[in-house]
Amino acid sequence: MPEGYRKSVLPNGIRLVTEAMPHVRSVAVGVWVDTGSRVEPEDRGGISHLIEHLVSKGTPTRSAEAIARAIDSVGGHMDAFTAKEHTCFYVGVLDEHLPLAADLLTDILIRPLFSAEDIEKEKSVVLQEIKMVEDTPDDLIHDLHAEQVWAGHPLGRPILGAWSRVKDFDRATILRHFQEEYVPERITVAVAGHVEHERVRDLFAARVDGWERPAAPRTLTAPALHPGIHVVSKTLEQVHLVLGFPGVADTSPERYALYLLNDVIGGSMSSRLFQEVRERQALVYSVHSGTQPYRDTGLLYVYAGTERGN
Repeated sequence: MPEGYRKSVLPNGIRLVTEAMPHVRSVAVGVWVDTGSRVEPEDRGGISHLIEHLVSKGTPTRSAEAIARAIDSVGGHMDAFTAKEHTCFYVGVLDEHLPLAADLLTDILIRPLFSAEDIEKEKSVVLQEIKMVEDTPDDLIHDLHAEQVWAGHPLGRPILGAWSRVKDFDRATILRHFQEEYVPERITVAVAGHVEHERVRDLFAARVDGWERPAAPRTLTAPALHPGIHVVSKTLEQVHLVLGFPGVADTSPERYALYLLNDVIGGSMSSRLFQEVRERQALVYSVHSGTQPYRDTGLLYVYAGTERGN
């Protein structure tokens, strides 16, 4: 089995990328959907994240518990996350359980139930997640920063959405958004590990055979970066700070230079920020830099948490 990347497009338009790694016995499978909070209309803010929760809550042939037991019974791991431009569902298993991983991932993506009972339960779970972020200032500060720097643009809205909107989503709205966004041409399946490309292609092609749905048209507008200072008062022991600078898009040739710059500035324990601000001056416990690339723009940011006197 040769090492390297292979690419295919399945008959219904799903893109498949594999990387053969003969020296391991495990397989990682990720289904990436080209949708996230950026493409949501304002009145559906947070719906992508809610859908990510809901698809694993049951299909016509599997309950949520059955899905969890199936992956646990083989020592695997299954999870998902929502970002501003992507939603990802992923599984890690031993190579012999790849068919099970393909079964579970395609089942929840093609045939989720979206039962009324599950929708109400997951709304409550999302409310707790929103409250958890509000109680975690080193997470909340990034939402507050995005709201300022991308003011008036979908990138400035939080991925979790506002509770005032999320609580009002009904099944019809959720199903409509799902059917508009979860379509073959917006899906990429990435598989890495002890695999052969042809076998992976055949496994997924058989499981998505006949699943076809056109993508709803959408227009994305590039955001403008809004400089300024934004202060939010909150009763805390520390002051949390984010400084944002213009970055580059995720496909820009300059992204590699930016990755290197980020490592030098604050991307590791040997970086200049960590060594100077924490190690030499002891002004903080946590300080780092990071990048936030999107399809047409990006940020380089610096974060620190310190006491008011510093």
